Amino acid sequence: MKVSRLYLAFVFFVLYMPIFYLIYYSFNSGGTMHHFESFTLDWYKEVFADTRLLIIVLHTIIIALLSSSLATIIGVLGAIAIYYAKHRWKQTLLTLNNVLIVSPDVIIGASFLILFTIAGIQLGFTSVLLSHIAFSIPIVVLMVLPKLQEMSPTLIDAARDLGANEWNVLTKVVLPYITPGIFAGFFMALTYSFDDFAVTFFVTGNGFSTLSVEIYSRARQGISLSVNALSTLLFLFTLFLVVVYYIMTQRASVKGGKK
Repeated sequence: MKVSRLYLAFVFFVLYMPIFYLIYYSFNSGGTMHHFESFTLDWYKEVFADTRLLIIVLHTIIIALLSSSLATIIGVLGAIAIYYAKHRWKQTLLTLNNVLIVSPDVIIGASFLILFTIAGIQLGFTSVLLSHIAFSIPIVVLMVLPKLQEMSPTLIDAARDLGANEWNVLTKVVLPYITPGIFAGFFMALTYSFDDFAVTFFVTGNGFSTLSVEIYSRARQGISLSVNALSTLLFLFTLFLVVVYYIMTQRASVKGGKK
């Protein structure tokens, strides 16, 4: 038991120590990541004074919200379709969905680049949005499908016996029951879209960029603690999404327990 806890602590240390190291030096007035001179917020002021960067942040938020919302709608419908499909088709569709989850981002990004080039779609906002919707849908399906599988068929049978049509069954029985899965899928898709680099790098065009691509471009130009500050803000925003999702799931479980 102690060995497993030590191993878990070591894993978390390896994962989080570089992030805390980056955050720590984002407050360094020295301009390097080798020696901490004194505390300063100048790098954060530089980030917020950069108009181009603020526009990129706006682009990233818009892409994340739009793609996660549309992917949630499509993913919920897809999960319901898989749930009601025949056993043979269900396994096939679920396998195809899982293949997209485990496929390398580089292959997905290159595939989208070839597709958009053949289709004549100009690389930019539209190509990034379509790509983010596509790789977010399987995530939503995986979040929603377990909730559908937990749902007792007697709930639907009871609703039909009481005179509910298919639309009422969907909107008043199925969707309320799988709401925690829908929120989980939405926030997972939002986080993936906000943080994605590999796919976005392939399908973004001149004049349009997202935070992940911008951070990579700035890091290649040399060490600047403004990159640390920007990365810190991105990490805190992602952490905020996780906390919001946790609070919402806790409230949903409490309400479910009361019922």
